[in-house]
Amino acid sequence: MTNCPEPAMSFPIIGLEETDSTNRYLADLCDTAPTPPPEYTTVTTRFQTDGRGQRGNSWESERGRNLLFSTVLYPRFVEARRQFVLSQIVSLAVKEELDTCVEGISIKWPNDIYLHEKKICGMLIENVLEGSRIGRCILGIGINVNQTVFRSPAPNPVSLKQATGRDCDARAVLEGFLRRLHASYEALRRDTDGRLAADAACRYADALFRREGLHPYEDADGRFSARLAGVEPDGRLLLQDETGRLRRYLFKEVRYIL
Repeated sequence: MTNCPEPAMSFPIIGLEETDSTNRYLADLCDTAPTPPPEYTTVTTRFQTDGRGQRGNSWESERGRNLLFSTVLYPRFVEARRQFVLSQIVSLAVKEELDTCVEGISIKWPNDIYLHEKKICGMLIENVLEGSRIGRCILGIGINVNQTVFRSPAPNPVSLKQATGRDCDARAVLEGFLRRLHASYEALRRDTDGRLAADAACRYADALFRREGLHPYEDADGRFSARLAGVEPDGRLLLQDETGRLRRYLFKEVRYIL
């Protein structure tokens, strides 16, 4: 398990009882406030009425039982063509914080977090470009913490409480994540020679779900078996199928068969 970095700063946190979407609330705040909220401003809520996930999915969460939040960054030092590095450091910050709670955490490309074969965290990263750079990045994250009954048709949810048998402190998980994000993001800001980005890419690759062996996937041509061959800097997934053919996929072009 990974040790948590020492606190680097305090973070502005806005706590809501209920909202439609923390990403939408934070984006509206950024767009309408006389002064944009500072980096790391985080909106949390006990309940979302319209939580959004990848592929247009909704995110199920029982009121007050899980961790639902969004955080804003202004990574103008990141070129749009390199934006996947943000997904990598955010995914790693979540994964490494959950590593302190339970074993068996991995990152399912591009940025779902899994506990063994079950999904414990989903995220939606929304970037706003300013020319060739990223002007704003809002990270929307939902972590299953203390929910034990899931009623949605999602096939494989799991929570920290189900894994550990005890209630977990959602606020402590949030604060640990923010400390890890801050450490990695500020290092990325200073990363003039690309070493941090390269290290993040290696750690991300090592943390990937189903990193070893053949596993089933499906693309527009149907199902096939392949082994994970890597992830390119732009986020493209590389799979090598049973015939030895190397297949490259952007997000939504391929899916895991779970």
